[in-house]
Amino acid sequence: MRFKDKVAIVTGAASGMGLLCAQRYAAEGAKVALVDVNADAVKAAAVAICEQGGVASHVVTDIRSFEAVEKTAALVLARFGRIDILANVAGGNPHRVCNCPGGFEQMTLEAMDWGIEVNFTGPIYFCRAVFPAMIEQKGGVIINLGSVDGMTGAAGAVVYGAAKSGMVGLTKSLALAGAPHGIRACCVSPGPVMTRAAMAKMKTPLGRAAEPEEVVNLTLYLSSQDAAMISGTNYLIDGARSCGGMA
Repeated sequence: MRFKDKVAIVTGAASGMGLLCAQRYAAEGAKVALVDVNADAVKAAAVAICEQGGVASHVVTDIRSFEAVEKTAALVLARFGRIDILANVAGGNPHRVCNCPGGFEQMTLEAMDWGIEVNFTGPIYFCRAVFPAMIEQKGGVIINLGSVDGMTGAAGAVVYGAAKSGMVGLTKSLALAGAPHGIRACCVSPGPVMTRAAMAKMKTPLGRAAEPEEVVNLTLYLSSQDAAMISGTNYLIDGARSCGGMA
């Protein structure tokens, strides 16, 4: 029960690693606000957590809107009284999500905007929205989900790689801004993760993609008091993919 009496916001919580993070925070005692744009799925996820004995609520939010993000933070504060953890998990490759095949030179403006806004602007909005509450309560933890593509670059994911690279700089800056107030910030940058079957085709020197639980285990550790002296650092969990040497 590492998170007993803590309040966590998880974005992208309707599916994948966001959902698993929310479930794990709740299982370890946190009150969790699940945030996603998918209304039916995020509601079902929150209900399932409550049915299993956890404490959870859901907020349907388009993280590309600062007004919507601010309202979400205010709703969480009104219900739970504080915000201890923000996990910015929402994101995705715009080529896939926006059905935009081809290279960077063929990307539509819609796909480029979506890639920047969901993977980078939205997390900045959420950090800004929760920062005042964390300052007032003299503590908090922000976990930003990066990607190995943000460290190595990716010819087939230029916008995604750029946005995820920005998450590292965001994390470092938040760590410095938050330190006088007891606020920590960490970035977790996975390589291929088995949230989709297609990820099994992405090679790593260790010969496999990560299981979602492996990434979430690291995320929860960094969120906990066990990592109280860790802030401003990016953690690669990529099976050595960032080291190069891949054929």
